[in-house]
Amino acid sequence: MISLKQINYALAVEKYLHFKKAADHCAVSQSALSTAINELEKQLGVTVFERDNKKVLVTELGKGILQQARKIKLGVDELYVMSQMHKQPLSAPISIGVIPTIAPFLLPKVLPGVRQEYPQSQLKIVEEKSHVLVDMVRRGELDTAILALPFPHEGLIAFEFWQEDFYWVTHEQDELARLKEIRSEEMDLSHLLLLKDGHCLKDHALAACHMPSSQSDSSFSGTSLTTLVQMVAGKLGSTLVPEMALDSLVKNSAELRAVHLDEPGPHRRLAFLIRPNYVGTQNIECLIRNFRQQLAGKV
Repeated sequence: MISLKQINYALAVEKYLHFKKAADHCAVSQSALSTAINELEKQLGVTVFERDNKKVLVTELGKGILQQARKIKLGVDELYVMSQMHKQPLSAPISIGVIPTIAPFLLPKVLPGVRQEYPQSQLKIVEEKSHVLVDMVRRGELDTAILALPFPHEGLIAFEFWQEDFYWVTHEQDELARLKEIRSEEMDLSHLLLLKDGHCLKDHALAACHMPSSQSDSSFSGTSLTTLVQMVAGKLGSTLVPEMALDSLVKNSAELRAVHLDEPGPHRRLAFLIRPNYVGTQNIECLIRNFRQQLAGKV
């Protein structure tokens, strides 16, 4: 009979396309993993993986088998979650994906309160880009993900819990730095520093300013808001920062000024994404309530 262990091993090989890396992920020896995969293929009577000394490929028939294996694993995981439902909220482990433009600013604000209200909580945090997290939730590799909307998430359900606007961050010597509000047409958009392509914050910032990507400064694009703000401090341009990040990035800097972007908002919406049949919705609702309470007093 096929075991859940074999299924987990096979899904790990599919993920890494490398037996050694899959074995390390599963915390077993490579020989033990290879033996389990060979036995799985023998029991099924098919070849799931083509492998040689250089690469591992999933066969066409293997793709269908692994898709079904993923459903089985997801079903077993959800059985465990259901078994915890009668216990205290958040008593079962929960894996949460968070994008890099939210994680360092949201988590320090909310995690202490979560630990205080739910001391038994077991949150596993994974930081990745939006498209990666959406795929991981769909595949059952994550229970939920925190993203900034709008972002494509077909097949998943979004539970919005916060909204915020952008602030234009510039050097304190900028003649517009004393403004309370600023419209996009008042800014020098040709020197607006933004994140690299692939970060949804860039798309949200461009949308808020009603500008195409070709109009932004292409001479520099950063991988983090911290880097962009440092460039602004060096008088190399200006940038847009979500309200949640102001305390960390701007508040204690004498060189920087933040001006509210006076464009129709909210400029981005924060949400939990889950699968339609996810059985731990009650836990997500607890987190949303907790997050809202804390953010209302801190942002």
